[in-house]
Amino acid sequence: MVDLKIVVSDPKTGRSYNTVAGGGAAGAFIGKAISSRIDGGAIGLDGYSIEITGGSDKTGIPARNGLPGSSRRHLLIGGGVGFNPTKKGERRRKTVRGSEITQDFVQINVKVVEYGATPLADILGPKEEAKAE
Repeated sequence: MVDLKIVVSDPKTGRSYNTVAGGGAAGAFIGKAISSRIDGGAIGLDGYSIEITGGSDKTGIPARNGLPGSSRRHLLIGGGVGFNPTKKGERRRKTVRGSEITQDFVQINVKVVEYGATPLADILGPKEEAKAE
């Protein structure tokens, strides 16, 4: 299977944590769409519930919510994911992906919706190494 980089955002603290999902854990995301809720146990967050908020493929093209399927599309966009206009009323033709997660994705962004017993910082936070003197 494919290895996916998962960026987990914590709305309570405003922090985000990076983790990698490979094999069966990545399979829990394949076929889901943006704004789908999943059990956090798939990536080691037992008791947590997470929601997919976005992602990008191997070439950096972002996934846009509301587009069915998973193919790339060259759309005229006036703002939102994939384009930030600098002038009022500005629109541009940009390439974006559909909202369905496939094996072409490299990074998936998720946010915590329901919290478990253990804090996120303890599960995904940086591990302190013992000093060797």
